Amino acid sequence: MSTGPEPHPKARPVRSLVSRVLGTVFVILLLGGVLVAGSTWWNGQQAARQAYDRILVGAASDIAESIRVQRGAPLVDLPVSAFQLLAQAPEDRIYYAVIGPGGQLVTGVDPDHRITAPARGGAPVRFFDDMLDGEPARFVILTRRFVERDFSGPVDVVVGQTLRARKAMTRDLVIDALLPLALAGIVMIGIAFLVIRSALAPLGALIEDLSHRDPYDLTPMPTERLPRELQVMLGAMNRFMQRLDTQVEAMRNLISDTAHQLRTPVAAIRVHAETAMSDPEEEARGRALDRLALRTRSLGTLLDQLLSRALVIHRTDSMPRTLVDLREIALEIMERDDSAVLAPGAELRLEIGEDPVLVRADAFSLAEAARNLLGNALSHGEAPIVIGAAEEDGQAVLWVQDSGPGPEDQVIARLGARFNRNAGTREQSTGIGLSIVTSVAAAFDGRVEMTRRPDGFRAALIFPMVPDTMREDA
Repeated sequence: MSTGPEPHPKARPVRSLVSRVLGTVFVILLLGGVLVAGSTWWNGQQAARQAYDRILVGAASDIAESIRVQRGAPLVDLPVSAFQLLAQAPEDRIYYAVIGPGGQLVTGVDPDHRITAPARGGAPVRFFDDMLDGEPARFVILTRRFVERDFSGPVDVVVGQTLRARKAMTRDLVIDALLPLALAGIVMIGIAFLVIRSALAPLGALIEDLSHRDPYDLTPMPTERLPRELQVMLGAMNRFMQRLDTQVEAMRNLISDTAHQLRTPVAAIRVHAETAMSDPEEEARGRALDRLALRTRSLGTLLDQLLSRALVIHRTDSMPRTLVDLREIALEIMERDDSAVLAPGAELRLEIGEDPVLVRADAFSLAEAARNLLGNALSHGEAPIVIGAAEEDGQAVLWVQDSGPGPEDQVIARLGARFNRNAGTREQSTGIGLSIVTSVAAAFDGRVEMTRRPDGFRAALIFPMVPDTMREDA
């Protein structure tokens, strides 16, 4: 029988950073207080034991000094000083006994109740613990030896008292030591609270700044006059916001570029389609269909390059950089034989050396950039066309060269901007190819270089060369 859905467990309340740090400080102080209390109790117990043991020894010594031998037997005239010493613990019960040779009791506080002392050792003063009238007590045995004509042998003096005064002294010592520590701990917790609140005040300012920011404001947050830990955190946050801003800007550009570029081809395709459908003349209908096919191919190229540009921008920011040999990029483009589609029958050559040309980048992005350089040379240059990779002046170069003179200088200065066209641009050109090349070069700390040479026009991607040590590891 179903009893319905089980209730969700109650969520644990989220603790603030102040409460967490203050709780940690409290736990540290509490553990320190426990250790100090234990140490204080042990030291107090030892101090009380030493103090009252001295009282027992003093009282036993006074009694032992009062023993004299008369008619061959020991006699004791109990001194008042011994009881004055024992009176320093008025709440404790006391015990005393003077025992002659053979265990004969000379005198004692209670002849019917004898405390059994441990076996005599070599020391003249010995302490032991036993029960006195049902209470734990501390005892001392002091032995005095007599060597006289009519009496010879040891006489033991046993003095003891209960432990009430010792425990009271230990308790007073612990309280006297811990009370100031407890007050100091309370004061330290208050000071710690104020210090923590002051230290975390910059976090409150950051929260205030973030809460009042526009959702589209991704400008870096200021890090001046902040603690070093917050500067590290804000530095990471600013770098994340910069990457996010780059992604958002790329998305905006993609949407804007798509809307800008698709409007004209789609309108032209619609016009050509309507013309082909409505024109009764066969020849005019054929021309309209030819234009329709041309526009359709141009639109397909535009969509491919828009998607390629978006993918390249995404990969350059998110994919890890790896060691890439530019010779393999050039060889891959030659093996794919994309030139047969763009320019059937065009002469294409490959120039690479035996030494690797290593850079740290993303292989897919480099291949897209090189493919666009080659497509631009096939569309606007003159055969033969050469693609190659080499090390030049300590830099890694991936280049495409055609045999034509190249564009004018003012056109070269604008190359790389999105949708840049010149008067000689063919209809199917979108102007995006070189913007992809420029984006890839900037993403991997490189640059694009356009130069005229005696044997033609060269477009090159130039990147920092990987050091020899890393090259050996690769």
